[in-house]
Amino acid sequence: MNLFNLRRQRAPVVDVAPLPGESVDPLSRECLMPSKQLAEQVFVRGQGSWLWDSEGRAFLDFTQGNAVNSLGHSPKALVQALSGQAQALINSGAGFHNREHLKLVNLLCQSTGSDQAHLLNSGAEACEGAIKLARKWGQLHRNGAYHIISASQGSHGRSLGTLAASDPLPCNRCEPGLPGFSKVPFNDLAALHAAVDSRTVAIMLEPIQGEAGVIPATRHYLKGSSACVANWGSC
Repeated sequence: MNLFNLRRQRAPVVDVAPLPGESVDPLSRECLMPSKQLAEQVFVRGQGSWLWDSEGRAFLDFTQGNAVNSLGHSPKALVQALSGQAQALINSGAGFHNREHLKLVNLLCQSTGSDQAHLLNSGAEACEGAIKLARKWGQLHRNGAYHIISASQGSHGRSLGTLAASDPLPCNRCEPGLPGFSKVPFNDLAALHAAVDSRTVAIMLEPIQGEAGVIPATRHYLKGSSACVANWGSC
């Protein structure tokens, strides 16, 4: 199927009337701190796998919000769920339970056979938490092991710990924020096994490397990595 032959609807006219007290001047990109290079387009609408910019041009979205929008843009079920929850309760605060929060963690534990679940806001936070948990486990159960192995060209986030686990770093002047990380070629099981020693406490593995160009791990590599984690002595 040729995706570019799909029918593309023009974006509807978007009401951009200013709010009371809001300036009518064109929005400036200069107000945004340049933490990374962004595309020139300003997107105003999404539907399914398509995005429309402020000029009415349609784009087929292959990134889906870095895989966050796995259901596509503005699916009806998600819009209805968000609208309903926003009318009931948005955020009761981190110091309190709420029903939907408990429903989600119960569903996750039942679906995965886990004892507990911990909810976070981003993949970087999840990886950062995993680093801390792995090193805590190594301190308690593996004679203080703290070393973590990740793959070359991997990307795990932009926090202090995940930057050290990622490769390459976002700029030549950046130094890894935490010690105890090493990188081996992706999909090279022999190199992975050779890197494991008594200091190793975890392997950070992307089943699909996204930032490196959408490179999937082989079945052999995934099985071998899992076996290595399950029994450190076999590596």
